[in-house]
Amino acid sequence: MCTVVVRRSAGRPAAVLAVRDEVTTRGFDDPGRWWPQFPDVVGGRDHVAGGTWCATSVGTGRTALVLNRHHDRPAAPGAPSRGMLPLLGATRGPDWTAHVRLAGMAGFLLVLVDPDRLTSWDFDGDRLVRTEHPEGTHLLTSGGPEDRKADRWLADFAALDSPGAWRGLLRGRPPADDPSALVVRHERGGRVYGTVFAETLDARPGRLVVEHSRRPWADEPWQIAEFGAAG
Repeated sequence: MCTVVVRRSAGRPAAVLAVRDEVTTRGFDDPGRWWPQFPDVVGGRDHVAGGTWCATSVGTGRTALVLNRHHDRPAAPGAPSRGMLPLLGATRGPDWTAHVRLAGMAGFLLVLVDPDRLTSWDFDGDRLVRTEHPEGTHLLTSGGPEDRKADRWLADFAALDSPGAWRGLLRGRPPADDPSALVVRHERGGRVYGTVFAETLDARPGRLVVEHSRRPWADEPWQIAEFGAAG
């Protein structure tokens, strides 16, 4: 996950847009109930490590998203995959830190969207820093302030009323080799790294609606998937 936009306001469900940037040849499944050990969790499933970039516990309406931070120190051999973090966040809530060993993990930003709060944890490989975010519109990225994405786009997202309008900011903008772009395409060491997926979520306790696309810049409808709480 490389860009997350969240809006929180009193008396309304949180609105979420998540844009995933990844090596374009890395396979994944669209959002579904892929984890038998977490029957109430919905998310897209990564084919390599089996985790996810975004997971929602439908019963609680809680969503957790992970953005990979790129630091000089890679993950240590045998360290947990960052793709497990959204599963823990969605199911364990703010207590997710008690259920994972962070030592040796690569850097990440975990974003937790509860019906009544927005929290993030930033891990640089050594320290875990927790932040509680106020009501309003927030734009969080894997690159942090250095990519200037928030400087370029936050005001546009804040001015629009709905995730449907947010999707319009991605449409008609072909992938660009620009760290501040919402939809990207970079070549690194012979591999292509770019935007492979985007989704908006309407998550309320007991009900989840996900609209998603593997080509969010294209002038074509996004797919819609609806989920109720697991029985």
